[in-house]
Amino acid sequence: MSSQTDQPPGLSGLASTRAPKPAVVRRRIQASNDPLNRLARMIAEALSAKLGEGNTDQLVRRLCGPTKKKRGLSIAKLIDLYLEHADSYYRHPDGTTTGENTSIRCAVKALRRAFGRTRADEFRPLKLKATREKLVEAGLCRKSVNGHVSRIKRMFKWAVENELIAADRYHALQAIPGLRPGRTAAHDLPPVRPAPLELVEATIPHLPRQVAAMVRLQLLTGMRPGEVCIMRTRDIDRSGEIWVYRPSRHKTEHHCHERLVFLGPKSQEVVRPFLNETDSDANLFSAAEAEQEWRASKHAARKTPMSCGNTPGSNCKRRAKRRPGHCYRRDSYTRAIARACSAAFPIPDGSDTEQAKAWRKTHHWHPHQLRHNAATALRKDFGIDAAQVILGHKTLAITAIYAEKDTAAALEVMRKVG
Repeated sequence: MSSQTDQPPGLSGLASTRAPKPAVVRRRIQASNDPLNRLARMIAEALSAKLGEGNTDQLVRRLCGPTKKKRGLSIAKLIDLYLEHADSYYRHPDGTTTGENTSIRCAVKALRRAFGRTRADEFRPLKLKATREKLVEAGLCRKSVNGHVSRIKRMFKWAVENELIAADRYHALQAIPGLRPGRTAAHDLPPVRPAPLELVEATIPHLPRQVAAMVRLQLLTGMRPGEVCIMRTRDIDRSGEIWVYRPSRHKTEHHCHERLVFLGPKSQEVVRPFLNETDSDANLFSAAEAEQEWRASKHAARKTPMSCGNTPGSNCKRRAKRRPGHCYRRDSYTRAIARACSAAFPIPDGSDTEQAKAWRKTHHWHPHQLRHNAATALRKDFGIDAAQVILGHKTLAITAIYAEKDTAAALEVMRKVG
């Protein structure tokens, strides 16, 4: 009895004169709560002593079968972990996510489709180059492709930082350089130029008064579209002769840079009708207010009589997929300008598809160009140093990208020099 009580659980049957079958032992192993490898080795040692077989490892393989190789972290799982990190890391001080989140999700989409089931520690430079080719085939421009590849590399750097993969995997991916202009199938977009002022002036009458004010402010101050969209009364210091607008969030805030927008007399005249003294947290330029005014103007201009008890706004969808927000976003701001361009410059009658595309391309502009307009005018009238301060750039090299050079001055100099 003492010899049986000292045996581990599940081995009581081995004390009998008849050894159990391997299938019975396998079921006992599966029913036991002890670790599988330890229990299997104990059973194999007991059987080896009972049956006179000395190869314990062979008995373990017979009882338990081949051990499954543990699969490492997959690319799909790594992407999910990194997206969770990005959602919490790339945020503004007010808690809203930045635009980098959207860019990261676009970058890893092609990677997930092509190599989602691949182990992360087996991801080599050739696989990253294959992913880059997928992005090129999707029609992305060269700079967008390079940006997405850099974000994928950053994901593997984060994985090394958190000890999810070996460090040599990230260092191997660093060997892949960015695509060079003229040496790749990816196309390059033309540089952003200032918007033609005659097109801007012709479009403004077709814009809502909120969007028209935003356009004029950009031309006067050189603000970014995102900065003019989020203007609030509380963010404007009106104590001095020149007002100072401090955006609640801006492009370089993660570098601890301070952004100051100076509003002179002309800019103050544009802003003053939209100031809200009762609710200083409300946005100056409300998309919801613009839609209400548009619907009211359409109702006032209607020619058919009222019928069926309808009222202004009664034809709106009760559960619309998209509703106007408290402020314009960069994409909605751009769409409002595109619709105004279509209204100001309708496509000529009789134009085919190619002619219509060419017409729309030459009679269209977007709000990002207005910052280039202001930079060019400031550089021409007051010099590049003044333009740098007003635009909020830390270096003159960035200002030179936005401000077009005054070729007329260069021609005048050469006319005098000879």
